[in-house]
Amino acid sequence: MKKQIVAIVGRPNVGKSTLFNKLAGKRISIVEDTPGVTRDRVYAQAEWLRHEFTIIDTGGIEPESQDIIVAQMRRQAQIAIETANVIVFIVDAKEGITGADAEVAQMLRKSKKPIVLVVNKVDSLKDEASAFEFYNLGIGTPITISSTQGLGLGDLLDEIVSHFEKGDIEKSDEGDIRIAIVGKPNVGKSSLVNRLLGEERVIVSNIPGTTRDSIDSYLDNELGKFILVDTAGIRRKSKVKEDIERYSVIRALASVENADVVILMIDAEEGISEQDEKIVGYAHEMNKAIMVIVNKWDLVEKDDKTMNEYKKELQRNLNFMSYAPYLFISAKTGQRVHKILALAKSCFDNYSKRIATGVLNDVVNRAVLMKEPPTVGLKRLKIYYLTQTGVKPPTFVFFVNSYNALHFSYERYLENQIRDSFDFSGTGIKFEFREKRD
Repeated sequence: MKKQIVAIVGRPNVGKSTLFNKLAGKRISIVEDTPGVTRDRVYAQAEWLRHEFTIIDTGGIEPESQDIIVAQMRRQAQIAIETANVIVFIVDAKEGITGADAEVAQMLRKSKKPIVLVVNKVDSLKDEASAFEFYNLGIGTPITISSTQGLGLGDLLDEIVSHFEKGDIEKSDEGDIRIAIVGKPNVGKSSLVNRLLGEERVIVSNIPGTTRDSIDSYLDNELGKFILVDTAGIRRKSKVKEDIERYSVIRALASVENADVVILMIDAEEGISEQDEKIVGYAHEMNKAIMVIVNKWDLVEKDDKTMNEYKKELQRNLNFMSYAPYLFISAKTGQRVHKILALAKSCFDNYSKRIATGVLNDVVNRAVLMKEPPTVGLKRLKIYYLTQTGVKPPTFVFFVNSYNALHFSYERYLENQIRDSFDFSGTGIKFEFREKRD
């Protein structure tokens, strides 16, 4: 299933961020300093009527320059038109139509994208009449809401998902392995895709930012059917200046969410960076299948110890995902490129692996006998049984006496025991702990 992208546009102070937080189902502060790649988050995931989609708050991407509001709005709207599948245009019921609203409405009318006109700050029935003025924008029937009180959000979500394409669930992709190639700009992602495809499918340039959007390429060979997703390079937030590039980053992260296998691509000469760690950390948090490719290996001066030393350094920096395999290649010369899809297929097979409940419990019971859970507070963890409830990623549910008696070190021990007993190399696995009465 490919997630649709919904962009919220509107001038400042009409309630974009409040609506964004409501649709996300939780408070996501645009200015909150949250560690990781999603700092200053301008996007979140939402679900309605079994439709999963990504929502974008354009309020978080206003340019630093002192442009007039109309120019800012015009820029935001244009990016939303180019990026989103559905655009939510939000206006203020209490202020009525402004010049900025009218200009952006004119732009949106010319686009071929579905537009949902939302009149915010309709906090009571007496405010409903103010919505009629907005028919003059020529966009369609306005939907009245109060983002602060949560009024009218059900009708809004119904309208949003009604515009999703029927191809939202792409049956033709069933059985295909979707591989997202991520990394900083100019590490060779497009060159690798072209080498794997055997054709110049993606524009290759040494100018960072050539790939503005995530590009899907299809490949069918003896290993299976693959969808290769060449994503835009993700740079440090401080270096992301252009509005369009901010959306490229969002597209790249959305590609990670949709992927089965995520390939982190690193420039051998530059080495790993903090931003590389954040990018792959995002995939790790989602328990994706992950592999690390070091490109431009042909440019490195080396001896028989260089590769092992380089790999050990990478593993020290990426110690949170010790399960990921490494491959040293040259997309330019083709060195070891032929091994990539086989390795990706192996990671995907483990990502899709299912273990019988009886065998799982035998392994965990043996692990508990070898090392008893520590006492946390006044309680000691007791595991009644566990079962695998899902794949992609492999998800295991433990039924225990008390969740509060679980120590993080023991959870890590259990994961290591399961990984040692079954081959889950190349993929994250997910644990859930439930008290038996639940």
